[in-house]
Amino acid sequence: MPKIYNVLPPPIEEMDEVLAFIYTGPCKPTKADFERTPLLVRRLKVSKALHWLKLNHVDYFDCEISDKNLASYPEEGPPVVVDYHPSNSNKNPESTSLHDLEEEDGTTEGPCPFTVHGLTGEEFSTKTMKTIKAIALQHLTSEGKILAIGHAEIPESIYGNPQLFPSMLPWLFPYGLGGIGQIEHKYKLSSMMHKRHLLMYYDKRFQKDPHFPLIAFNHEQMKESTTAGYLTAERKSFHDITDRLMNVNLEVLSDLTKRMTEGERVKPETEEEKLCFKLISDLDHVNGHVPGSITQKKYMRNEIWSLISYFGAPSWFITFSPADNMHPISLYFADTQETFSPRLKPENERYKLIAENPVAGARFFHFMVEMFIKHVLGVNQDHLGLYGKTAAYYATVEQQGRLTLHLHMLLWILNSLSPQEIRDRIMDPNSDFQKRIVEYLESVHVGEFMTGTIDEVKEQVDENMKAKEYRDPTQTLPDAPPEPTDWRSLHSPTYSALVRAELHGVRAESVRSPSDSVRSLSRSVRTRQ
Repeated sequence: MPKIYNVLPPPIEEMDEVLAFIYTGPCKPTKADFERTPLLVRRLKVSKALHWLKLNHVDYFDCEISDKNLASYPEEGPPVVVDYHPSNSNKNPESTSLHDLEEEDGTTEGPCPFTVHGLTGEEFSTKTMKTIKAIALQHLTSEGKILAIGHAEIPESIYGNPQLFPSMLPWLFPYGLGGIGQIEHKYKLSSMMHKRHLLMYYDKRFQKDPHFPLIAFNHEQMKESTTAGYLTAERKSFHDITDRLMNVNLEVLSDLTKRMTEGERVKPETEEEKLCFKLISDLDHVNGHVPGSITQKKYMRNEIWSLISYFGAPSWFITFSPADNMHPISLYFADTQETFSPRLKPENERYKLIAENPVAGARFFHFMVEMFIKHVLGVNQDHLGLYGKTAAYYATVEQQGRLTLHLHMLLWILNSLSPQEIRDRIMDPNSDFQKRIVEYLESVHVGEFMTGTIDEVKEQVDENMKAKEYRDPTQTLPDAPPEPTDWRSLHSPTYSALVRAELHGVRAESVRSPSDSVRSLSRSVRTRQ
């Protein structure tokens, strides 16, 4: 458990309580290995940094600098205990997932995969919301272990405390000024807007810091939860809620948790079981205000059902996943360059920029989604969307395997046919709707080239790659769209990109012209209208 120190640096004897240097591998570390480790202590640099903080940072003016403690730190090795674990693999058996079947983590060449860690684990991913709440409630009522963080004798408040962030993160606030909620602002600024302002600071140090975005968001979650708890306490039923919480039967709660964990659909029958379910329902009043909570996800599902009840079944299900590591706007957001350049950087540099700045990836994703809704769906615009006139849409954002964002969207098109109407027209023997819908689907779902077979296209692409002026289309910006009558002008870069993307399953036939697809599409649209 971390401590709060008034004397820096802390005694070397106490460093082993919070830090350890674990070396794994087939061979023990040598003296040369210790000389390369990032845990070496440069006494002069540490001393200069502490004296600078004491002189310039308002929260460190009373900090005592101990030359005695600093002199006890070795300069030729790690200042903490060194523990060696012989291993022929770079995996820790204690932290390896049951579903991780790879022999080693990492790769010697090619893309390096990300490993996503979660607090809930695979065993909770298939459980219902009520089951997870019951498990958590049972854990707390049975005095289960929880994570504790060390703090001073008087804990710091996240409300009205401008020095909270400067004292926690002095490397971001070197002078101890500019904290959340400071009174020096000319106009009143909310904590959320102040955090957004800091994230947009010109040198991007707040974006790249691994702690600030997480702590800032966590504080907002706690504030929302506290506000919801306060509003619950102000309700007339609060005394009933406290009675249920204090008088819950732990044996009944444990039995309900076990039954729901095993997948049983539990319906409360006894008064004690109904009391436990009411207590779980009480949690929703607080949890529903917390961004990202399970209850908020339940509310989102209710909103989707409401839209389906009002508009009917959605017309489209869209998955939207912009490639942040391949777009110059995203790289511009992640870089510190002031001038925008459409030229893409080398691959390794692009991945490094995006990995070091998740805020830039989120900004780019938000920008692309707004442009998609505005221009492709035509929402609040004077033109139709690509799919027709948009009646409604609902989208949720989630994180994918490589830790970047993607979006799932339900889209309703105005005056579109319902699934039942489509079925009735297809089954009508006197209607040519079935023939036209098949023609439409065949025209827009093709896997063919317009100028020849796949072998001929590959041969042409290989020939083009030999030219000095050849540019890899997967590493450059796409060409501008051609005129409606000039479809063939994009063949070369498009085919080259498809081939380099290792296209599979393409039929070795020539494709019909785009005009056939357009005519088929127009017939289908006229039929639906």
